[in-house]
Amino acid sequence: MDKVFVILQSMIDYPTLKVIWWALIGFLLLGFALTDGFDMGVGILLPFIGKTDTERRVIINAIGPTWEGNQVWLITAGGAIFAAWPLVYAASFSGFYFAMLLVLFALFMRPVGFEYRAKRDDPRWHASWDWALFAGSAIPALVFGIVFGNLLQGVPFYLDPEMRVTYHGSFFGLLNPFALLCGTISLGMLIAHGAAFLRIKTDGAIAHRSSYVLFIAALITVVLFIIAGILIATQITGFKITQAAPLDAAANPLLKRVITAPGLWISNYAAYPWTMLAPAISIAAGMLAPLLALSSLTILNFIMTGLLVIGIILTAGISMFPFVMPSSINPISSLTLWDSTSSYLTLSIMLFIVIIFMPLIILYTGWVYHVMWGKVTEQGVKGNTHSMY
Repeated sequence: MDKVFVILQSMIDYPTLKVIWWALIGFLLLGFALTDGFDMGVGILLPFIGKTDTERRVIINAIGPTWEGNQVWLITAGGAIFAAWPLVYAASFSGFYFAMLLVLFALFMRPVGFEYRAKRDDPRWHASWDWALFAGSAIPALVFGIVFGNLLQGVPFYLDPEMRVTYHGSFFGLLNPFALLCGTISLGMLIAHGAAFLRIKTDGAIAHRSSYVLFIAALITVVLFIIAGILIATQITGFKITQAAPLDAAANPLLKRVITAPGLWISNYAAYPWTMLAPAISIAAGMLAPLLALSSLTILNFIMTGLLVIGIILTAGISMFPFVMPSSINPISSLTLWDSTSSYLTLSIMLFIVIIFMPLIILYTGWVYHVMWGKVTEQGVKGNTHSMY
């Protein structure tokens, strides 16, 4: 094992390893948004697209076999942030404590909703759990978008010389107009993604209604995304490092120098024009998705909504690079991937584990979806009352 780390150290230096882990955490977040994202989109649509109890059972069983595995992406991403960016983990749970608790309690509604809905043959009982599944899907989707909106504006915290985090915000302070705009974008893209998935997994009236929802949700998402981009370029205060800490210095966010000004978040696109592909892909996919919503190309339609999700998240990540959690109170306290990471040894061990297990997880996930492929129908649900949700 020691020889492996010696070889790794000779191949990858510390700054490169930090960038690799920024990309890996981004990959985990994308995996969560793409897989559990359509689960949440389906959960949000459940009380509205399903007009009868049987239709709602069809919708639930469309995601029933895979939703638990999809949610593991969120747990893995949280664990990776804790191990790779411990200071970010500590600061984020200080600033977003009540928001994260709200997400946690909302997520509790999903497993109990899936398991308990069919325990009683009572329309009111079923309706109550349907709305619980709606809340367990809509609240996290909205809150995650709000959190990203606040990150782009800067979080009201600072670090003292002992690296202790002091937070000066409130839960309701997170609910500012720009953050709510980002939360609405998050909701819209996941609703579109969920509707696209329902078009693949269902037929008849459910698929037909999903097509119209997808058409509207994708258009709204693209329009709001463009509005958010204009605000970021002209109104929202961005951050930029003007003097980095020495490469051989200990990880200390207070050693750098940072400036703030409206429009600075787009400086990465000017420095690296190829990064414009991220917003371009999201806008193009978001415009193609409504055009395909009324066609029979359901898989291509699902790919387009997936690219919409990927493009939006990559746009946010590229805009903020290398910042992870900017500080609106003391910009020098802003946390970046350069000065808030774990040691080289920790990142190396984690990378070694990822290289071994990540391909296995991806292959297993692909195999599960292959086995569970096929449409869920009303006849199938009615004929399997005791083996399906």
